[in-house]
Amino acid sequence: SWLNMEGQLTDLRHLASVQGLVLNCRDITDRVKAETRLRENQDRLKHLAHHDPLTNLPNRTLFKERLNQALAKARRSGEQVAIVFLDLDRFKKVNDSLGHEAGDHLLKDVASRLRTCIRQSDTVARLGGDEFVLILEDIDQPGPVIAVAKKILGALAQPFAINGYELYVTTSIGISLFPSDGDEATGLMKCADVAMYRVKQQGRNNYQFYQPDMNARAREMLLMEGALRKALDHNELDVFYQPQLDLATGRLLGMEAMLRWIHPEQGILCPRDFLALAEETGLIEPYGYWAIQEACRQNKEWQDQGYTPVPVAINISQRLFHKANLVSRIRDILEQTGLAPQYLELEITEGMVMDDVNRMQSTMQQLDDMGVKLTLDDFGSGYSCLRQLTHYPITKLKIDQNFIKDVAISPQDATITATIIALGRGMKLEVIAEGVETPEQLRFLREHQCRQAQGFLFCHPLPPEQLTKFLDKNA
Repeated sequence: SWLNMEGQLTDLRHLASVQGLVLNCRDITDRVKAETRLRENQDRLKHLAHHDPLTNLPNRTLFKERLNQALAKARRSGEQVAIVFLDLDRFKKVNDSLGHEAGDHLLKDVASRLRTCIRQSDTVARLGGDEFVLILEDIDQPGPVIAVAKKILGALAQPFAINGYELYVTTSIGISLFPSDGDEATGLMKCADVAMYRVKQQGRNNYQFYQPDMNARAREMLLMEGALRKALDHNELDVFYQPQLDLATGRLLGMEAMLRWIHPEQGILCPRDFLALAEETGLIEPYGYWAIQEACRQNKEWQDQGYTPVPVAINISQRLFHKANLVSRIRDILEQTGLAPQYLELEITEGMVMDDVNRMQSTMQQLDDMGVKLTLDDFGSGYSCLRQLTHYPITKLKIDQNFIKDVAISPQDATITATIIALGRGMKLEVIAEGVETPEQLRFLREHQCRQAQGFLFCHPLPPEQLTKFLDKNA
């Protein structure tokens, strides 16, 4: 080089031959800016490739990377790693009732609260939908994991303000631990997922550590789901009927239709054995409508055979009742079976009445205008506002059978039951007690002027052919 760092000539021996200097300068500002923009775009694309665009949490790809890194670190240090898998309870209901925009808003708020529940060194990611997962590192005992799970439940228990609504959200949390529950990412995730579903089966809004026997239960539920999906096509579903009687005269006043699954291996299964699974898989809609249609068809057949017309009552699920086409489907079923509307009675629960009041009121009013009767089932077990109940076209209260069970020995249950009976009479509503099994329970109901009842004391739920014999005897 002819010039040093200060721009001075460095080799004076060449001065005699130098005729001049040519300096080439180039402005590289645009190139620097372009390279900066390129790096920023690359960083942005990398971020988008590794983060959920809605919540800005790590996505499934980045989660897997971090989990593998955490497991590798734990193998060297001998520490534990916890996988905390959580799923929001009944999130679909928010999307269905308030729209996806409200659902997205809720997911972003949930993500923000989850960030506050973990340390800087931990990870919270969104896998998709309403599924979130946490990686808790440097764990030496379950205590800190339990503390995080409880912190999450507490954080989500506070109401969310979404589009003018105050929403309450719960979550089901499943936890697996490295290395006790597995030594690789896929197995640990499966264990946490199985534990989470156990929480949902046990009522939701809680946490559960993985236990080895859960895999057997998960496999059993998977097999049952497959069988349940085929039950309708294989004619394995049936409807049983339980008479509802006048306690003063013994006269038949109505009957409740109850869905049964005639399982090819397990025999007759009651709703408590499979309805939760039907709700979770979406099968409750086709099965629910099938049960209503079959109950209406059978009731019309009995009437055509000359038996005294009485209403058939059937419990309807919350998911089915919230369907926009429910009223039109009920109308179609009545037209197809030829059953007059006054001989169909739909039973709804207190929780359904208090949820989405405006929609419930509209649906119930349309059914009432059609002539279909409405019963409030399991009354006394929920938190109904009595003033609000007066605005609904309800014709009957059904006392929760848990109160009837101990009504003869529990002063508290006796007081509640007597109050419900008096309340029903005061509101000009019919009152029916279910689950009556002993003469002492019957005596109490008669003394307090409860007119109607059903239960094993009178008759078990029967298939149609056996109930026909009961009708003959009752006549």
